[in-house]
Amino acid sequence: MEKVVTRPYKRPDALCRLICFPWAGGGTFQLAKWGKLFSSSVEVFVVTFPGRESRLKEPFAEDVTTIVNEITSALLEELQEKPFAFFGHSFGSYISFAVALHLKEKYGLEPIHLFVSGGHAPTSEAFLLIKSIPLCETKDEDILAYVKVTGGVPPELLQNEDFKKQLILTVREDCRVLQTLSFEKSEGNIPFSCDITCFNGSEDIPHDIEAWRDLTSGDTSFYKLPGGHFYLLEPSNEIFLTKHITR
Repeated sequence: MEKVVTRPYKRPDALCRLICFPWAGGGTFQLAKWGKLFSSSVEVFVVTFPGRESRLKEPFAEDVTTIVNEITSALLEELQEKPFAFFGHSFGSYISFAVALHLKEKYGLEPIHLFVSGGHAPTSEAFLLIKSIPLCETKDEDILAYVKVTGGVPPELLQNEDFKKQLILTVREDCRVLQTLSFEKSEGNIPFSCDITCFNGSEDIPHDIEAWRDLTSGDTSFYKLPGGHFYLLEPSNEIFLTKHITR
């Protein structure tokens, strides 16, 4: 499990677990810090995607299904032991949705809460537009420009050519994987019963999030926090998020 999931602060007596899914091009570092922000009642796990950090030498995933199966295999035993919730930001919000859907359909397991951040509803027109981007024609310079605009990466790191090259590759591969996510909601079929909370930065591009309401019979709530796409890295927003998620 340690290869796929990081558990930065082990809390065997925790009442529940929060599984965190990073953004495109991202690793575990930022979300792993959340482990010490939560009370002892919550144990934080962070997913490590292939092709980065401790898995740098591994090939990138072929598709979303490969990632979902890998994460499920790594976590299944733990998820059967005690209640769990998911938090995913941007790319991570889509992967957390796909894992939650797989767990519900195959094992009858469901998060007690799904927290999604900085992403469209997977049934929205906006998400379909993401899937239609011709990545093979997208230049490295355009990907780098996107990274700079959205933020989340210290400018000094982008001065390092090796880091910059690896980051561009990782973002490109994560976007390619995301384009393999396929979900069509049939009429009358509501996949989840858990509550869903959507977080977004007030200065980020607008996300099509209303359609999350159609994916659960539980409650759906929406919050805008000050900042851009990586609003969640601001200390004040981290405090709000951890307190809200705990509650």
